[in-house]
Amino acid sequence: MTASLPLAGVVVADYSQYVAGPFCTLLLADLGADVIKVEPPHGDQWRRQEPCGGDLSKPFVALNRNKKSVVLDLKSDAGRRASAELIAQAEVVIHNSPSQRAQAFGLDARSVLAVQPSAVIVKISAFGSDGPDGDRTGYDLSAQAASGLLMADARVGDDVPIRSGGIAMTDFSAGMLAAVAALAGVVQARVTGRGGEIELSLLGAGLALQAQRFVSVDSEDGGLARSSGAAARRADLDAVADETAAQLRQNPYYRAYATADGFITVACLNLAQRTSLLTEFGLEDQAAANPDEPPQTSEEARRRERLGEAVAAALAARPAREWVARLRARGVPCEKVRTLDSLFADAQIEANGLVQRIWQPGLGTISLLGNLFKIDGETPRARQPAPACGEHTQEVLSSLPLLTLEPDVTT
Repeated sequence: MTASLPLAGVVVADYSQYVAGPFCTLLLADLGADVIKVEPPHGDQWRRQEPCGGDLSKPFVALNRNKKSVVLDLKSDAGRRASAELIAQAEVVIHNSPSQRAQAFGLDARSVLAVQPSAVIVKISAFGSDGPDGDRTGYDLSAQAASGLLMADARVGDDVPIRSGGIAMTDFSAGMLAAVAALAGVVQARVTGRGGEIELSLLGAGLALQAQRFVSVDSEDGGLARSSGAAARRADLDAVADETAAQLRQNPYYRAYATADGFITVACLNLAQRTSLLTEFGLEDQAAANPDEPPQTSEEARRRERLGEAVAAALAARPAREWVARLRARGVPCEKVRTLDSLFADAQIEANGLVQRIWQPGLGTISLLGNLFKIDGETPRARQPAPACGEHTQEVLSSLPLLTLEPDVTT
């Protein structure tokens, strides 16, 4: 099926490390692109994150299937020459190097376009290359802090802000944005014959995840709020957590509840669904048409809280499976809360190809996230496991038309 995949024949030179860039190129590879992962002599830093065998780690294996690994020492003249030859064959170049390092390694737009005028360069930075923090090093936690995302999950009792589930949300959202940017660039380059650079940042990705909230209306909000420059304080954390908890208590229609043997969620986003939920429990709510509207009085706030308490008390009396069946029968969106490690054998996930079992040299059989794209009714299988560091160096470089391999290309 490889030849029929949408990106078959598209060569991607991937110089990125860690998470955002590799997730971008994972998506492109799963769609059929020929991704050449260019690593420094010591390999992608993520190979050493939670190592589980040789030069492999679980996070690395998860993000780097369907790629070929080439080791180049971009600090050497020979390594940079080999890199230029590789770029000359590519349609897309991905990197997450700061501007000065990118220029030194020949990954800046001017250098790339000099050898491949139609190349699409996708640059992923932490905070953007302009402004007072331009090109400053940062990672997901840094971007979540700078974008306000870290405070969005403030919880009562927290001493400090905590990443939700430890999930690298800005990394993965930036990776998806980078894949969109790469595809847009390829389309433009094929139409115009000219390449160019598209940059995006973890900071922007963090704001994008909050786009519905990142809005200020002058007539309602008194103009743009100006920061005092003070760092978030414990009092701020408590205030945000208290406000979030109050909103949760006062809206019984979109939240998680405890049952007799686990947890479920209800997610009622329209009046018909909310009415069905109320009918199930014999309740009435004057605010059901717009439950997100802040209560105008303390009595109204308390009334809404009592409504949620009544639903919670009823749900706690029976097991989750029974409630899921009953509520779904009424048209109420309802789901049992599960843990990640329980999903490898989940029927729905298996049916949609969202988990795959593959043979990973050095580890044996592993289960991991499957291809997210179903193409013409079929979910493509992984074409190859994550590569060993430099596994394809000789194969790839020897195929380049003008390159004569030199001893210091990779060391």
